[in-house]
Amino acid sequence: MYELLIVDDEDLSRNTLATCFPWSNLGFHIAGQAQDGIEALDFLKSNTVHVILCDIRMPQMSGIDVAKELTSWKMPPVIVFLSAYSDFEYAKEAIRYGVRFYVVKPARFEELNEVFLTLKKELDLRYGLPVTNFDSNDDEFIKKVKNYIKENYRSASLKEAASRFYLNPSYVSQLFKMKTNMNFSDYLLKVRMEAAAGLLKDPNNKIYNISNSVGYVNPNNFARAFKTYFGKTPKEYREVLLQNGEF
Repeated sequence: MYELLIVDDEDLSRNTLATCFPWSNLGFHIAGQAQDGIEALDFLKSNTVHVILCDIRMPQMSGIDVAKELTSWKMPPVIVFLSAYSDFEYAKEAIRYGVRFYVVKPARFEELNEVFLTLKKELDLRYGLPVTNFDSNDDEFIKKVKNYIKENYRSASLKEAASRFYLNPSYVSQLFKMKTNMNFSDYLLKVRMEAAAGLLKDPNNKIYNISNSVGYVNPNNFARAFKTYFGKTPKEYREVLLQNGEF
C-alpha cells in the first residue's frame, strides 16, 4: 500500500474523498488529512507519504506553495492537484513544480480511477516492485459480479453484490458501468428477462409463477418490464413460440 495524504480546506470535500473512493483497491492507504499547506508540510515531516492529493487554493499556504517547497526535498511525494479552478495559469505553475496530474473538481470517478491506476504503476516501477495489472483484476472482478447476478437474479441487488465483495456500492456501480457499458440494473434486467423467456417455453409454467421466479412479486410489473424489453407481453411472446412450434 502507498500512503496518501489528502489536503483540502473544505471539510466535506476532504472527508468525501477520504471515505467514498475505494483507495485500497488501487493500492493506496489514507495516511492522513490536512486542511491547508502548513498542516500538510508538518504532517510530511513526521509521516511517510508517497502521494499528496492537494487542493490548489487554500488559506495560509496554497497547493502551489506546497509544491514549490517540496521541490527542494530529496524524495518528495508525488503531487496530484485538485481544484475547482480550471485555470491554465495554475496548470502551468503546477507543471513547473513537477506536479504530475491536475484534476478539476468535482473529481469524476473515472478520472480519479485512471490517475491513481497510473500512479500505482509508476510507483511500483520507482520502488522496483512488480507492476500490478489492474485491468486484469478489474475484468476478473466484473466476471464475478456477472456470475453473482446469474446465480441470484431473483433477489440480486447492487447493495448485496457490493457487500459480498466488501466494496462500496458506488464503486461497484461505476466500475461495472465503465467495464461493460451497462448499468448494474440494466444487466440484472437482461438476465431476468432472458431467464423468463426461457421459462415461457414450457407451456406448463404459469406466467405468475415465472414472474415470481425471476424476482417480480407483482405479475403486472413483470408483464410491463417484459413488454418493454421484448416488445411483447409474456402471453404474446408465448403465443409466438406456439405458432413457431418451439414448445
